[in-house]
Order: sequence, then C-alpha cells, then structure tokens
Amino acid sequence: VAHCPERVLPGRILEEVVNNARVIGGVTRKCAQQALSLYRIFVRGECRVTNARTAELSKLAENAFRDVNIAFANELSFICDRLKINVWELIQLTNLHPRVQVLSPGPGVGGHCIAVDPWFIVATNPHESKLIQAARLINDSKPEYVCNKVRERAAALKEPIIACLGLSYKKDVDDLRESPAVEVVRRLADAGVGELLVVEPHISKLPAELADRGL
Repeated sequence: VAHCPERVLPGRILEEVVNNARVIGGVTRKCAQQALSLYRIFVRGECRVTNARTAELSKLAENAFRDVNIAFANELSFICDRLKINVWELIQLTNLHPRVQVLSPGPGVGGHCIAVDPWFIVATNPHESKLIQAARLINDSKPEYVCNKVRERAAALKEPIIACLGLSYKKDVDDLRESPAVEVVRRLADAGVGELLVVEPHISKLPAELADRGL
C-alpha cells in the first residue's frame, strides 16, 4: 500500500505523468520500494521515497502553498482598489526585485485541488494553520467582491448587458469544479443586475446551477 500524489496539469496529463518528479510514500519500506519499482516503468522524473503520511501531506502542502500565494495577490488587489493604485502596475514593479515573484490576482481559486486541499490541513490542525485558513477565506471572498464591482458599474446603466467570458476554473479546460467564475455568474443572476451573456467554448451546456436560473 502506497500513497503517490498526482502532479498533473489538465491538457498535459500524459506528459506530466511521465516527466514530473514523484513522491512515493509507502505504508512500510517494502511497500514504498514496490511502488517505486512500478513507477520506474514509466516515470522519467525523479522518484523520491518517503512514508505514506509525509507523501499525503506533501500534496496538501503544495496546493496550500499555491493558495497562499494567490491569496497574497488577491489581497493586494483589495488594497490597491482602496488606495486607487493600479494593481497590475504595482505587481509588475514589485517583480523587478530578483527574488520576488508576485502572482496575478483573479476572481478566486477553483479546481478540485487548490480550492479544496488546504481545508484538509485546517481540519486536522485548526490551531496551527492560521495562515492557510486566512488564505482560504481571502480567496473564497473574491467572487462576491467581483460581483459587487459589477453591480456598481451596472447600477449606472439603464439596461445593462453583462458578458461573462469563461466559466472553467482555468483556461483551455472544460472543468468547472469549484470555479469562481461559475459562482460570480450565479450571484449576478440571483441579484438580477441585468441581462447576462455567458460564454464557455469548452462545454456544450451550462451547469444545472446556472441553467436553472434561466441562463
């Protein structure tokens, strides 16, 4: 029995299964070595052996790390909005530092990994995971923040028509799981801010939660 976290990017799954480094955590040393022999058949990347608990937490830590970094960018967007500063220019200037690489802010965090995995750490370590919890709350609050901005703009128009371009949680995929874009559209539909045009070229029909709202 072994726990071997997947590290794949939608759209490049086979390439990443073969070339990415892998963490192989066995319940026992023998389990780890047997799992290693299996992975060595098709994995060209480095295979690092550890125990199953460490391997499982490594997967959660990877996604929590990304979530915290995204939350920092999203929090900067809140601050810049309040201070009337262009957040994109600020990040571009900040990243001139050779050891700084601030990510781009967005409408939140989606997908079945980054938006979910940090909560497993929080659930088992609620007192030690304050930064991880804060990041999750920041990123989960972003769809409502985006909706408020749209409502402010729409209120100035007589018959607003709002184009919502993209529903998937990231570009060039058909995966809508935990997508903040879906949450934004749902909230805008419930608020009745105007006519909504919803576009997602990678799906053939809207998810039930949006179709049920007459979109």
